Amino acid sequence: MFDKPSLITRIAVGKIIGLIVGLIGFLLLPYIWPEGDLMLRFGVLFWYITVGAVIGVFGVLTWNPVLHLPMPWWFRAPLIGGWMNFVLTLFVYDTFAQMMLDVFGPDFPLTSPFWFVLEGALVGLVMGFFATRFGGQGKETVPEAP
Repeated sequence: MFDKPSLITRIAVGKIIGLIVGLIGFLLLPYIWPEGDLMLRFGVLFWYITVGAVIGVFGVLTWNPVLHLPMPWWFRAPLIGGWMNFVLTLFVYDTFAQMMLDVFGPDFPLTSPFWFVLEGALVGLVMGFFATRFGGQGKETVPEAP
């Protein structure tokens, strides 16, 4: 199964890792922030599954045609994970800001919700590593039409 590059394998591996990360968030959120509701918990679960799928799909692009630069997995995956969490933070800024304040307190210097961007980049790095390890990367992951 893992002997040749496959886009489907990349996506599956990314989604499985996203499921694991999402489940960790889903299960730990009530302990970290009891005020978090069930919608937030499901949102975290489904968000990371989606991030894994997007990182899996983007494994086809190993070259940026606009900038004419290579895009190895260790650059591409954290960039996508960080970007996706940046967009998420923009959508739910108030909720994340309140969570950071409640969890760390007002005197803690790192209470910005934008720390979730770094978390997304790190999770993206892990997703990209395993997706590339098991599914390959580049145009060889997409079979040619008959």
